[in-house]
Amino acid sequence: MAQKKLFPKKKGGKGSRRRRWSLLKILLTATLLLLAALVLYVMYLDRVIRLKFDGKRWALPAVVYARPLELYPGLVLTPAMLAEELELGGYRRDKAAKDPGGYDRTGQVMHLVTRDFAFPDGLEKSAHLTVEFDGSAIKQISATQSGAEISLARIDPARIGSFHPLENEDRVIYKRNELPELLVKTLLAVEDRHFYSHSGVDPLGILRAMFANIRAGKTVQGGSTLTQQLVKNFFLNNERTLQRKVNEAIMALLLEAHYSKDEILTAYANEIFLGQDRGRSVHGFGLASQFYFRRELQDLSPGQIAMLVGMIKGPSYYDPRQDPKRALLRQQLVLEVMRKEGVITEKAYRIAMAAGLEESSSVQSGFNRYPDFLELVRRQLTREYREADLTSNGLKILTTLDPQVQQQVEINLRQTLPALEKRRGTSKLEGAVIVSSREGGEILALAGSRNAMQPGFNRALDAQRPIGSLIKPLVYLTALSNGYTLATPVADTSFNLKTAGAKAWRPENYDKQEHGTVPFYDALAHSYNLATVKIGMDVGVAKVVANLKRAGITRDFKPYPSFLLGTAELSPLEVAQLYQLFATGGFHQPQRCISSVLTVENTLLQRYGLTVEQHFAPQEIFLLNTALQRVVSEGTARSLAQYLPPSVGAAGKTGTTDELRDSWFAGFTGNRLAVVWLGRDDNKPTGLTGASGAMVVWGRIMQSLQPQPLELIEPEGIEWARLDAGSYSPSADTPRTNLILPFAPGTMPRGATPTSGPSDPGQEKKSSPGILNTIRGWFN
Repeated sequence: MAQKKLFPKKKGGKGSRRRRWSLLKILLTATLLLLAALVLYVMYLDRVIRLKFDGKRWALPAVVYARPLELYPGLVLTPAMLAEELELGGYRRDKAAKDPGGYDRTGQVMHLVTRDFAFPDGLEKSAHLTVEFDGSAIKQISATQSGAEISLARIDPARIGSFHPLENEDRVIYKRNELPELLVKTLLAVEDRHFYSHSGVDPLGILRAMFANIRAGKTVQGGSTLTQQLVKNFFLNNERTLQRKVNEAIMALLLEAHYSKDEILTAYANEIFLGQDRGRSVHGFGLASQFYFRRELQDLSPGQIAMLVGMIKGPSYYDPRQDPKRALLRQQLVLEVMRKEGVITEKAYRIAMAAGLEESSSVQSGFNRYPDFLELVRRQLTREYREADLTSNGLKILTTLDPQVQQQVEINLRQTLPALEKRRGTSKLEGAVIVSSREGGEILALAGSRNAMQPGFNRALDAQRPIGSLIKPLVYLTALSNGYTLATPVADTSFNLKTAGAKAWRPENYDKQEHGTVPFYDALAHSYNLATVKIGMDVGVAKVVANLKRAGITRDFKPYPSFLLGTAELSPLEVAQLYQLFATGGFHQPQRCISSVLTVENTLLQRYGLTVEQHFAPQEIFLLNTALQRVVSEGTARSLAQYLPPSVGAAGKTGTTDELRDSWFAGFTGNRLAVVWLGRDDNKPTGLTGASGAMVVWGRIMQSLQPQPLELIEPEGIEWARLDAGSYSPSADTPRTNLILPFAPGTMPRGATPTSGPSDPGQEKKSSPGILNTIRGWFN
């Protein structure tokens, strides 16, 4: 008993040791699990990094360009027009043009330095050009240094838009050897002096930043390395959380473990966010250089590099267009760092400080500058390319858009509609315009609304409206191929048309009058409804509908008699396709807005050439176009003379629908075809006919474009004759004193007096050189 008292049993004993051992095992297990989880998590982060960095690092949007501007002596172009196009293309006005993308102007002489550009036929290197003007045309082009004359110079095309993925990011990718060393040295001096010595995270840098911030009482310095900044921008977000900072550090270490310093630096230079261009995020120094200075990266001055590097700290806060004073102070701070670290000399520092901010005074966004035209480009591309190809593979899309034509379309549509609203006491007028080249079918300009910069409903492509009298030329073309001539007498008198299962239809002329017996061409020139319906019913409505398909309009329409007066609903684009057939002399050629597509490496993927098929006899089209010229010279479009002189010889047709709901005009000159529609989206009356509405817009656009005269090519076998006016009723609209008309072989009417041509005997007939003559040769 005494021994038991001397050696009492300890509390806890084996049970306590077991509990401690159990607790230790739990802690060890938990630690191992945490370590395993951490390892797995690091492996996961490693996989994320390698998948994105080894693969395609950026979704590069397809970049869309306008047509290149070709300069040659004799080209109708003023110095102001050339300057406007250069500005659109991202050129800048310098005191003396010496670097690519610069130009200067003194009176009638301009000097410019073009930029390298990869065209489908190869790379065109930068060139120093001197362009001399004589009034409104180019007089001479020469090489600035040597003075050698140049017959043709091609300017790199303006970037007019991009097809972006959902995030709307944009960038211009540079390789490491393409990054200017001045930029690299400045970047490292300001953002990460120990970049080439640390392993992704710089503990000393963090401590230095911490002490600097404590001394200043606020955040004045960051401790993140370039690698950490790249990780944050490339993989993470801007959340200020511990988890994000831990992820950032781990991923920075992993990134440095797998990739070289130069690879990381290059990725950073291409990724860094440097501003906002409306809906487009500006990423990378390459795009920022173009956006802020209209310069290529290698052409930037030390002051401009200092501004871009300074903006890294806060692109919005230091935006020179939002707060120039703040941006200038930040630029000067960076310049001081550049001098202190030996990046620039004292002399270069003083020059840069004296220059101040050198950002471009005018801003022309390259982000979907022409949304309506770009929508047409996208639709044509999606027939052959996947959406991913357009938003991530960096394709280069060269289009047919002519910025000078587009500008006149936008100006005249925007200015004319308010004037028409005021004159007619209406409101909410909308419009759509399409302009194409007459011979090639290239779409030069397109507007889907009166506000061309506002994306939305594209009326040029999607507004299907009754076309009214625009259908009549097709009716008369069908008749010309079925025995009618331009001189065939037609009765423009009232009648009732009865069809099975429907009420009797009694069409009327717009003026509510009857005009008696009129020549076939005159019925079209004055758009007589009664005569048109009689002609259409005689040849058969089904034939007219079939010819609409032959003209390239693929949709189905019922052959109702009302079709003859334009109840068919077409878009302006479809109307342009129809009238392209008339303008090209009976050849069907799909209108196109793309010339070629290149890969991001500038390899030609596809070229969109001219494809033509002859769908109507050239004699019939020649006769129809002669009548369409009479529409302008003496018919419903005669007031077009306010805008174009008779010597232009334009051909066209007005179109008006019931209750003046739609106003149309379609026509062509020697070099361009245009279609204009005006109306209201709620389909209420506008108070405008085709002549008082759409034709006014058409006339002003064409007037501003200095159109070439339309000289119809006369096919072989055409015969001319003078007619006796006594065969027709007296005309109150047009005195019948000029009844000299062309006829297809063997169709000249009895009693007509043959002549040698459209005017006095001996006068030379009109002919026209160009692609149409060449094409006709293929079919003869």
